[in-house]
Amino acid sequence: MALKGVVVQDQVHAASEVSFKLHEELAEALEIQSYRKLPVLSASRSRSRGSGEICPWLDGDVDVRVMDPNGAQVSPHELCTKLMAAAQAAGAELRIGAAEGVEMETDGDIERVTGVKVDGEVLEAEKVCVCLGPWAALAEDWFGMPVPMTGVKSSSIVYQTKSEVEPFAVFCGEDSRYGTHLEIYPRNSGEVYICGIGGSQYIDAATLRGENGGLLPSEVEPDPQRVEAATACFSEMSRKLGGKPDVVQACMRPCPPDALPIMGKVPHVKNAYISAGHNCWGILWAPVSGKAMSELILDGAAKCVDLRHFRPGRFAKSGTQAARRGRKMGTVPVGEQW
Repeated sequence: MALKGVVVQDQVHAASEVSFKLHEELAEALEIQSYRKLPVLSASRSRSRGSGEICPWLDGDVDVRVMDPNGAQVSPHELCTKLMAAAQAAGAELRIGAAEGVEMETDGDIERVTGVKVDGEVLEAEKVCVCLGPWAALAEDWFGMPVPMTGVKSSSIVYQTKSEVEPFAVFCGEDSRYGTHLEIYPRNSGEVYICGIGGSQYIDAATLRGENGGLLPSEVEPDPQRVEAATACFSEMSRKLGGKPDVVQACMRPCPPDALPIMGKVPHVKNAYISAGHNCWGILWAPVSGKAMSELILDGAAKCVDLRHFRPGRFAKSGTQAARRGRKMGTVPVGEQW
């Protein structure tokens, strides 16, 4: 088991490296203005003098060290919109609506997907890839196979500065006073995005599939208590930037029980695929996921990375789920472990 775990982690690392390079290539090809290289810092709370000599805007109660001088960042909104624009320029069509299921036909013992039902209309398709984040749990009913998924509802805050601040991404240690472990990302737009504010609510797969009242993307709202905690924590770390945030928001991270993405063919349905469950690595893994799945769908096999450990059918082979990563630990309020 230990050897298998090493192999899996090697594959995860390899995919991350490929995707990191693809981000740089995409930024140049699509003229993504928000992409930039920047150092990554590690920070811990301290009552000593601030760390302005390394990062000028961390001028409060914090100690800082350089963790990785060769990081990079991109704005998710610009990345998504420019990828979609490039796809549309190549002939893709964007349809916005609620995915309600798939259409299938049976030929003997073989089922084959033939379309997707969106807002009551069936869109014919030769091949279908389910990329619904946490709501990929819906595919369990569509394909009659386990798609275990936990939605982690995480709040975040954004400050809008009048001018761009010095570019450092910051990963903070656990703050026992506020129950946070902030991640701080200044953008070249003047925004400062902060997540890792703790207290995430965990949404089970049944709810994501519409049971127990269900939960729609529009119903994912920030937790005011966690916003207050993050605001107080950051304001003590950065007197220059802290205070009341300009934007308060939330997202839903998709977490399979073994903390690995679900990517590959649906084993018993022809022309059906799933790519979901990337947890907090969705932005980093977006390019490699798109490339690997396009290779699989168009050529029959992914060439840029090995998808064997991410196959969708892996949960059907055992009646128990051996791994617990991605679950909160008892009643601990931070709830961000993955």
